[in-house]
Amino acid sequence: MADTFGNERFIRSQSVVARVVAGEALIVPIRGKVGDLASIYSFNGTGTLIWKLLESPKTIAQLAGSVAQDYDVDPAQAERDVTSFVDEMKTVGLVEVLASVAMAGD
Repeated sequence: MADTFGNERFIRSQSVVARVVAGEALIVPIRGKVGDLASIYSFNGTGTLIWKLLESPKTIAQLAGSVAQDYDVDPAQAERDVTSFVDEMKTVGLVEVLASVAMAGD
């Protein structure tokens, strides 16, 4: 699964407003300077953890490692689930991909 996104780093979109209420993240996309109330997203605890982590740029591997540790799940399963979740968030515009920086020796 790591090959799906490689070393891409993800970060929250700047085109959303988000709040954590009762342990769940509520995200409202902003379109034309107005909140799109028809497209409110609510994340459970795992999704909220990922959302909080995306405050700064993270790779899928970094996100999956945190999920595996916090929820005591198999790292491979965490990576599959995180990859799917991030892909969905990317599709609806909640996260953005940062330009990859070539690593020395690549």
